[in-house]
Amino acid sequence: MIILGMLGIWQILLILLFLSLLLISIMALIDILRNEFTGNNKLIWILVVLLSNLIGAILYFIIGANHKIKKQK
Repeated sequence: MIILGMLGIWQILLILLFLSLLLISIMALIDILRNEFTGNNKLIWILVVLLSNLIGAILYFIIGANHKIKKQK
């Protein structure tokens, strides 16, 4: 078991950075799974985020948000 008192400041910062990068990818995957897309775009975006992690998640939030099908009210 790792005790945080034994870790240096740089190790704690690296752990926090890794967790935040992981969280961004998880948020992208959740958003993809909750929304509808045209054609095979959902599968393609899932593969992009899974295979390229942070870059794929950033690309999804920049480009992929435009590919969602708008919900009718």
